[in-house]
Amino acid sequence: SSAMSFSEAEVQSARGAWEKIYVDAEDNGTTVLVRMFTEHPDTKSYFAHFKGMDSAEEMKQSDQVRGHGKKVFTAINDMVQHLDNSEAFLGIVNPLGKKHATQLKIDPKNFRIICDIILQLMEEKFGGDCKASFEKVTNEICTHLNNVYKEAGW
Repeated sequence: SSAMSFSEAEVQSARGAWEKIYVDAEDNGTTVLVRMFTEHPDTKSYFAHFKGMDSAEEMKQSDQVRGHGKKVFTAINDMVQHLDNSEAFLGIVNPLGKKHATQLKIDPKNFRIICDIILQLMEEKFGGDCKASFEKVTNEICTHLNNVYKEAGW
C-alpha cells in the first residue's frame, strides 16, 4: 500500500526522536555505518574504497565513511520531514530505492540492518521511548524500499 498511516501524534514524536540523533548527523551517521561494516563485514564489499579498512578507528576517520554517513542521515531526515505527505515521502524513497537496486545493486536486507542499528543507537543514547517513537518510521522506510526493489525486478 502506498498510503502511510501516521497519526499527527506519531509524526510529532517520531520527529522529536529523530531530531535528537540528527543534531549530530555526521558523527551518528558515521557510528551507524562503522557498526554495520564491523558487525556485517560483507556490507563493506559494496563500497570499493572501504574494503581495505579493517579497524573501526580507521573507518571513523575516513572522510568517505563520514561523508556517506551524513548522506544516509540527510536522506532519512528528508523522509522524516514528509511523514505526513505520502507523495513527497515516496518522491524521496522511490529514486533512492531505484538507484540502490539498479545502479548500485545493494541487497535490500542492508536497509533493515541500517535501520536496526539506528534504533539501537537511539536507545543507547536517548532511551527506549525514543527508539519506540521511531520504530514505525524505519518499518515504513524499509517496506517502501522493498516495494521499489520488487518493481525493479529484484
